Amino acid sequence: MGRVCGDTTSHCGAGCQSGPCTGGVQIEAPGPSPAPVNGNPGNFKVVGQAGVPAMHAGLMPNGRVVFLDKVENYSQLKLSNGHYAYSAEYDPATNKVVPLAYKTNSFCAGGTFLSDGRMAVFGGNAPLEFIDPTVGDGFDGIRYLERSSSDKSLNGKDWSEPGNKLASKRWYASAQTLGDGTVFVVSGSVNGLDPTVNSNNNPTYELLSPTAITKGENVQLDLLVRNQPYYMYPYVHLMRDGTLFIFVSRSGQLFDVHTNTVLRSYPDLPGDYRTYPNTGTSVLLPLASSNNWEPDIIICGGGAYQDVSSPTDASCGRIQPLSPKSKWEMDSMPEGRGMVEGTLLPDGTVIFLNGCNQGAQGFGLARDPTLEALIYDPTQPLGARFSTGASSTIARLYHSVAVLLLDGTLMVAGSNPVEQPKLEPDAEDPFVTEFRVEIYTPPYLQGEAKKRRPTNIGFSSLQLQVGVGKTFTVTFTVPAKAKRVNITLYHGGFVTHSLHMGQRMLFLDNSGWAAGKTQQKLRVTMPPNSNVAPPGPYVLYIVVDGVPSVGSFVQVS
Repeated sequence: MGRVCGDTTSHCGAGCQSGPCTGGVQIEAPGPSPAPVNGNPGNFKVVGQAGVPAMHAGLMPNGRVVFLDKVENYSQLKLSNGHYAYSAEYDPATNKVVPLAYKTNSFCAGGTFLSDGRMAVFGGNAPLEFIDPTVGDGFDGIRYLERSSSDKSLNGKDWSEPGNKLASKRWYASAQTLGDGTVFVVSGSVNGLDPTVNSNNNPTYELLSPTAITKGENVQLDLLVRNQPYYMYPYVHLMRDGTLFIFVSRSGQLFDVHTNTVLRSYPDLPGDYRTYPNTGTSVLLPLASSNNWEPDIIICGGGAYQDVSSPTDASCGRIQPLSPKSKWEMDSMPEGRGMVEGTLLPDGTVIFLNGCNQGAQGFGLARDPTLEALIYDPTQPLGARFSTGASSTIARLYHSVAVLLLDGTLMVAGSNPVEQPKLEPDAEDPFVTEFRVEIYTPPYLQGEAKKRRPTNIGFSSLQLQVGVGKTFTVTFTVPAKAKRVNITLYHGGFVTHSLHMGQRMLFLDNSGWAAGKTQQKLRVTMPPNSNVAPPGPYVLYIVVDGVPSVGSFVQVS
């Protein structure tokens, strides 16, 4: 794809044929703001090889990470049929990786976790029979992967594709599991061709059953129609009342999918484009009962157009979509970043990793990698929320991922900004396929802190129910003189192209903390409804004085 712009004021801006914006955004986006070096910046360490290019990823209930890629003419792993593998299962405990097979090309797909705990991946692209005749058309494909925290016999098993399809072809679709387990799949291209030609686009959504069987209807979504060609990979966040906050380009709305009604439209976010092909990142910040589970969303980064010359945006907008007077609160990172991705940590901070300072998404379209971690504390005053963490030495550009692991560290992998894998850089392609896997260890596990983890975790049940009055108990051991505890429930979602689809974190109310005692037993209260915590697999962390335990998978229903 070449430079992407539109011919309306929704698609004005630097580099666009419609010129500077004149009728849309009134507030000017702030430029870069220096961020102090965090006194405890964390560190990066290379630990293994991914086996396949890490275009998509997710933490599975067995504690392992699945990587999912498109059809390639090379990977580090082969299947029993002699063809290269395009998916792999990585075990962080051993840094070993095994190949997984699939039947349809998952190039630039969307995904979610179903209410039964399986990962489901939607859409993709055409077959490449000259490379691998065993993999078919993935445009309307649906793939399932099942893993378990207790059944080890599922480890290493291939993707399941029983043959059910989406109602239409979708390349670059987003997905979100709703409170009743229904799956919302939205956007995508029908053929992978020029998005400035509307007939190539699919600005619709469809609903699937909790087992990912489509209901068969494609419903036009006006927000996507109006923002073409910037309509792919929209940000989607589930609100506490069951509505959806949907955002593409610079525009967001509150949408009731059950009645197909736009409830609110928000002022455009100042700055450049925020979604594909100039994706920044969008994070639903931690939810808590103390403010009635009020959703609070931050969107950072982006760019002006799809070309290697595009500037990137340093600004961030933060909004509470359900607030009666919701508006964008502007902040900024120390530098512009495209393809930056935000991952929630158990202590409620956000780590921003990966990306570039110049360019856009696409093959060979980025340079000036942004190597440092940014640590964002949403509880601090405006202007004091960002600090600079450690820097990697590895460029993570197009098709990179970051995943929070059970032990509270982040796995960082990918970067494949070439059409087919290339192992050695040259003048034409200074950034090539990256197989190295890194672990970023956050500040809370540095030095003596890692010795203060809560241990000996025990639960009354690993099957947790939401609803008023629903509780469970947890027991654990803490260091002497521990002062405070948080119970963090986390769903990592499906990670691709700087989106963490479905990612959410909740701080759960609890009682029973006994100051000064090393043996603790708490009663923990679950969220009041499944819009706050939609059904599926979650990780539960015990966080004592800011230091998380090793997480445990639980199933929320």
